[in-house]
Amino acid sequence: MSKSTVWPLALLLLLASCKPKHADPQDGLASFTEAGYAQHVKTLASDDFQGRRPFTAGEKKTLAYLVDEFKQLGLEAGNDTSFLQEVPMVEITTKADSVMHLTGPTGKTTLSGLKEYVLWTQRTDSLISWRDAGLVFAGFGIVAPEYHWNDYQGLDVKGKIVVVLVNDPGFGGNDTTFFKGNTMTYYGRWTYKYEEAARQGARGCLIVHNTVPAAYPFGVVQNNWNSPHLYLDQRGHQLYVCEGVGWVSFPAAEKLFQLAGLNLNEQQTRARKPGFTAVDMNVKASTTLHVKTRFDKSYNVIAKLTGSEKPDEYILYTAHWDHLGIGKPNAVGDSIYNGAHDNASGTAALLEIAKAFKSLQQKPRRTVVFLAVTAEEQGLWGSAYYAEHPVYPAASTVANLNMDGINPYGKMKDVVVIGKGQSELEDYLADAASQQGRYVVPDSEPEKGYYFRSDHFNFAKIGIPALYTGTGNDHAEKGKEYGARLKSEYTRLYYHQPTDEYDSARLNTAGALEDIKLLFQVGKRLAAEDAWPAWKEGSEFKAAR
Repeated sequence: MSKSTVWPLALLLLLASCKPKHADPQDGLASFTEAGYAQHVKTLASDDFQGRRPFTAGEKKTLAYLVDEFKQLGLEAGNDTSFLQEVPMVEITTKADSVMHLTGPTGKTTLSGLKEYVLWTQRTDSLISWRDAGLVFAGFGIVAPEYHWNDYQGLDVKGKIVVVLVNDPGFGGNDTTFFKGNTMTYYGRWTYKYEEAARQGARGCLIVHNTVPAAYPFGVVQNNWNSPHLYLDQRGHQLYVCEGVGWVSFPAAEKLFQLAGLNLNEQQTRARKPGFTAVDMNVKASTTLHVKTRFDKSYNVIAKLTGSEKPDEYILYTAHWDHLGIGKPNAVGDSIYNGAHDNASGTAALLEIAKAFKSLQQKPRRTVVFLAVTAEEQGLWGSAYYAEHPVYPAASTVANLNMDGINPYGKMKDVVVIGKGQSELEDYLADAASQQGRYVVPDSEPEKGYYFRSDHFNFAKIGIPALYTGTGNDHAEKGKEYGARLKSEYTRLYYHQPTDEYDSARLNTAGALEDIKLLFQVGKRLAAEDAWPAWKEGSEFKAAR
């Protein structure tokens, strides 16, 4: 062979070696086992783990278990030489007055605590006292430049309590270009309303509860009455937060508006129209909150598998390890909120996927990070802290794949993408699902804003494309009606209740593993290629990227 043919051939071989590699669809799948997944769920949801609440012995057991499992898999410590990321937090317990006194143009009245309103604070002052604090109706409490909407236009609410409506102006309409119609935007989420009220300098914020646009009854809100809340410890760099935030029931809100000489239904209608202007209600509120604080630390758990060719680009898998701990006993005296589905299942999936990546014959080109976060149930705080203090730069993080509640019902023909229309990760999911002979469907309840209710949201906020899937509805053997009934029964009988325990009779691991493998395949493809999935047009997170 002449030299003239050797060099071009060598060049072709070199160029071929530089082409993006494609992951073998079967590589890693053999590592998944139903028994291994079930054992993780059983252990994490056992009574010994005491409901996995941060600041408890249950947290210590959970952390030790996760770190040990990652070490046994042969993964690297994800935070320098440690598997833990410290998350400084504060537990705030309030004791509110039993009534709120109101004085307005038409007279005086009182609202009854718990029954008609709930109130709490993120501040660590020992006493929050409202004495004749003025109330202002600020519509939906939204400032959304992309929708040319500003409920605070020309309004000074410093020293005032703003009263706002739940959800956003698009809810209940058919125009999907007006906000997103019945699909909740983040502007409709209650957390946003408190954040915006604080940005405006308001003294307090009260949301008018309404079951349909809120997507849950007032009873869910009542669970916040005089109960401990966990927040990030902001000492030394504390941003302004309202003195008090809470909810008022719809009947109580009607009473409040009548006191102001206003009709609540008329004001709601007005608040949905462009050009809305806020109303000073000329109502004064008086009540107090006694506050107890406890500062402590919780922890995220981080492990990684360093990429073979692109170690400084990251695929981030997440699941929250925490649940509600020990609380109010149910009718049979069980007080341990085990959280088997929510979210021992997602944490078990994280471990199974980590095992699969470690077993790959073709090692991932990009670094894969496995992050089990704390305090999701308290307000997504573990992921929020990571987003504020990322171990791996957000600009170098390709995608986040989040797992919160893995399918326990058996094989489904479909898989749900939460917040459809957000990013190209949905296309990756659809491709992987088709390889399983399945199809992707949007969330059937977009008005409930599930995309803003789990840890992926904090990564989306800083521009990282984030995928969150839900259990499908189309049961492989018994159809859609059966699948929908199972999900409804879970919400009614098990969600955030002591009954959410490990039960081999209820846990169908075949369906769980199929969904876990689906997310593994998405991440494996991302870790093997050069492409960066993008946000789709219309996503409120596109600009952050």
